[in-house]
Amino acid sequence: MFFILSKTVTVLLQPSNLILLIGLGGLALMLMGWRRGGTRLVVTSVVLLFIAGLLPLGPYLTHALERRFPPWEQAGGMSRGAPAGIIVLGGAISPLLSRQTGLVSVNGDAGRVIALAHLARAFPNTRIIYSGGDASLFGNKRPETDFVGPLLDDFGVARARVELETRSRNTAENAVFSRDLAQPKAGERWLLVTSAQHMPRAVGSFRAAGFAVEAYPVAFQVERHLRLRPGFTVGNNLARFDRAVNEWVGLIAYWVSGRSAALLPAP
Repeated sequence: MFFILSKTVTVLLQPSNLILLIGLGGLALMLMGWRRGGTRLVVTSVVLLFIAGLLPLGPYLTHALERRFPPWEQAGGMSRGAPAGIIVLGGAISPLLSRQTGLVSVNGDAGRVIALAHLARAFPNTRIIYSGGDASLFGNKRPETDFVGPLLDDFGVARARVELETRSRNTAENAVFSRDLAQPKAGERWLLVTSAQHMPRAVGSFRAAGFAVEAYPVAFQVERHLRLRPGFTVGNNLARFDRAVNEWVGLIAYWVSGRSAALLPAP
């Protein structure tokens, strides 16, 4: 049930969808003769579009998430030697586009698979697990892990180096199924690779699953020193705001449901 809700309710809660629904609701009221109430909703929709599309709300919310965990190297990770294992979370590969084109298609989270190649070379004797199953609503598609092999070939990384966790559909399942596959021993150091914006929820999920990890954030989206100034690319601003709100809603939902060890996990 949690998985189904995460795929449906979160779509409705995206700011751009809410703004559209408010505007459409206003138009419907106007067509039915309730002009005053309908006009108010349409005006509200336009004002919210202005706020979300021009003001730097998305970058601000994203920055708060991305700076929660510092880059691993800057946190002194390399000085502590090779880790016992590395968990790379899926989400960087589009199974649908990869299946349709016959080519592995990556998205804005491609930093995850780039980090996989980098770490595989930096730590040739370290275990690597790629965690990513079929995240579609009905679970009737090929898992993301099916498309990892060709990327490894291109990176020059032997396929046998990377263990594939194929069952997980969301972050909470990433944590549980990766733990079951890794079977980490007491005192072992494991790195967790995912996008910086997603790292707080991911770390919280792994802690809740009893799997201690070190954060290796990648795919940063905003500058380190954020300048809060308006932007005039409304589509991009809305998309960034949608994604940031989705992540914050996910943090709250995971914490309330016990799938995260804290509301906003920290190092």
